[in-house]
Amino acid sequence: MKRKRETSFDLATVEEIRDDAFLEKLEALYASNGEKMPDVMRAFYEDVRATAVTTPVTPLQALEKLKASRDARPVGDTKLSADELATAAQIGTTQDESAGKRPALLPIRHPNRDFFLCDMFDYAIKDDGASMEAPIFTLATKPDLSTWTWKSKDGSRRVEVYPSVKGRATQHDKDVLIYVISQLTEGLNRERPDAGQRVVRFVVYDYLVKTNKETGGKEYRRLQAALERLRGTSITTDIKTGGQRVKEGFGIIDSWAVIEKSPDDERMIAVEVTLSKWLFNAVQANEVLTISSDYFRLRKPLERRLYELARKHCGRQAAWTIGLELLREKCGAHSHIRAFRSQVLEIIDADTLPDYRMRYDREKDQVMFYTKNTEKLIAAVASGKSKFPA
Repeated sequence: MKRKRETSFDLATVEEIRDDAFLEKLEALYASNGEKMPDVMRAFYEDVRATAVTTPVTPLQALEKLKASRDARPVGDTKLSADELATAAQIGTTQDESAGKRPALLPIRHPNRDFFLCDMFDYAIKDDGASMEAPIFTLATKPDLSTWTWKSKDGSRRVEVYPSVKGRATQHDKDVLIYVISQLTEGLNRERPDAGQRVVRFVVYDYLVKTNKETGGKEYRRLQAALERLRGTSITTDIKTGGQRVKEGFGIIDSWAVIEKSPDDERMIAVEVTLSKWLFNAVQANEVLTISSDYFRLRKPLERRLYELARKHCGRQAAWTIGLELLREKCGAHSHIRAFRSQVLEIIDADTLPDYRMRYDREKDQVMFYTKNTEKLIAAVASGKSKFPA
């Protein structure tokens, strides 16, 4: 009867494996059990010894799986099978069959990931053109339970927005979408294969930092409330995104879920969001615009909405003029025209919008948005396409 094998090598560090006497000791261990160490194990350990890895490994646990196939292997055959390669890859040590050397890179362990991971740090902030044009998000800071209908001036586009019992999604709730859209767009630019997924995962802390929010527990709770409003707000529209019209009603996001929570206080750590087809089509078709990161520094919902409109309509122009009543409609403001005029004048005086300034013409009851880029403005005036604001 064979005695039970000792476990002195069940947890071996790479430094121990590198020892010249390690293989001799392991062979002696097998011999004490009346066995011969399989050639595949020797090849495996020689591979490990040749690496620069310094983290602890448990090779025998993986090698026991490799050992199970030795009886079916022709004598002297040390080539790893597909199953053995997969087993070796579990601890990140496999052989390059063609060169007999360990690959410089770890194997791709999740080649067909069914979600997009927001893990980039250097990217431009993007906003989708469709929601920049139509006033989908409420400017209210308290729960807005009203149904909102908007129609473009020429009657070619229409949006109906229906709130949930928790109210319509707010302009500040849109920060979640801007963050996700920015990451997805950068993923597409880098030709990442997972950028074709509507399901997006992100770390809450990274989101809070990028969108200029505090990182205390209050902001985690606010994010959860925002996700619930985004999921609950329903839209019916004939505005095309990516050349497609989604005719049925849909939520701004289809679903959301907490993927990981803190063990201490149940705080969200990672979140998964599924974008609506309507929004996803816009991203895939690159119907997005770069916006300033200072957008997240704007306090008032109306400031943010005015900036969106300026960015959308100025485009490559130096200036854009719009009547105050039409501007109120595009902002989705519920306030009376007099109150709205007062709010706009206050923002003009504060001069808080990134990239643009505003000017109000009392005689015409119009608002002009114009770029802060002096060279662009002077060039537009010289071309006769724009009048320099007084």
